[in-house]
Amino acid sequence: MRELRMKGGFAFALKNYRAAFIAAFFFGCIAPGTKLLVHNLPPQSTAGILYFFAGIGMLAILLAKKELLPSLAHIKPKDGKWLFAATLFGGILGPAFLTYGLLSIRGSTASLLLNLESVLTSLIAWFVFKEHFEKKIVWGMLFIISGCVILSWSAQASGGQDSLTGVSLIALACLSWGIDNNVTRNIAHLNPVLTASIKGVIAGSSNLALGFLIGERFGLNIQILQAGLLGFLGIGVSLVAFIISLGTIGTARTGAVFSTAPFVGAILSVLVLGEAVSIPFILALVLMGFGVMCHLSEEHLHEHSHPALEHSHEHAHDEHHQHAHDADDPPGTTHNHKHRHVAETHQHRHFPDIHHLHEHEQ
Repeated sequence: MRELRMKGGFAFALKNYRAAFIAAFFFGCIAPGTKLLVHNLPPQSTAGILYFFAGIGMLAILLAKKELLPSLAHIKPKDGKWLFAATLFGGILGPAFLTYGLLSIRGSTASLLLNLESVLTSLIAWFVFKEHFEKKIVWGMLFIISGCVILSWSAQASGGQDSLTGVSLIALACLSWGIDNNVTRNIAHLNPVLTASIKGVIAGSSNLALGFLIGERFGLNIQILQAGLLGFLGIGVSLVAFIISLGTIGTARTGAVFSTAPFVGAILSVLVLGEAVSIPFILALVLMGFGVMCHLSEEHLHEHSHPALEHSHEHAHDEHHQHAHDADDPPGTTHNHKHRHVAETHQHRHFPDIHHLHEHEQ
């Protein structure tokens, strides 16, 4: 048995949660940014523009780094169904529900309702995919949900500016993205830039085509470029960071940290859309802050065993990847190639990532 000693739990959490926070920040820009654009661009086409530019941007990165063909070579036939599901729910249905919902709901309300995505993501991960969770994660989620309930109640009591239809459509968007987050976990071993590229190009093209079929028309204008930039950052970069996080800390914990995205959106709605700060808003800030701290301070530590395994996925050298490399594949960078793991038993802080899907005692 080999015990691995690491630095304090908080520093460990920050390092491993970094990608999740990046994903949350950029995705948090989507609701207020789209709210500014959706009245100048038709909703179905707006969803298409967001994802198409995200996909094209990620494709350009792959081509510039000469990683397109090597990344495509790692796709296996079994990955196809997960890519299809992620594209359908996360790239086509989710953004369409969001853009239509934003026609009849305020940006701050929509941002806060997006907290429902993290709740649904975690519930699906726990009860459908049987991912392990601990009490501190549950308490953190309850704090976050409490903040969402306070703000949603405050929004509903503020004069009826938000319609039930808008709220329902945002909820459907959250359900679509909750399904997407969990199925994407099954392709977290692929190059995340490739996944974002495929998802963006196919989903964006599909929504643009659907918009054209239902009669949406728009001319070339500055709003298209603005929507494209928003899509590249808020969807493309955010999705890549999210997929990296899935492979590092697992679906439920990624979803929990990702729940800060709605709060980012609410703050931007106040600053950009001019919506007022209220006492419920401040109270929700405190509750959500407690919730995030619960997740960051979690220390999942016990002895566990790894079976011998040979597979291929994005990785860097850590306690589970100590293999040799040639001069063209330096060990200090993130890379993707087939490698072998020897069977071992050890103890260290870990998350339910691709190497830690073991059972736990109840």
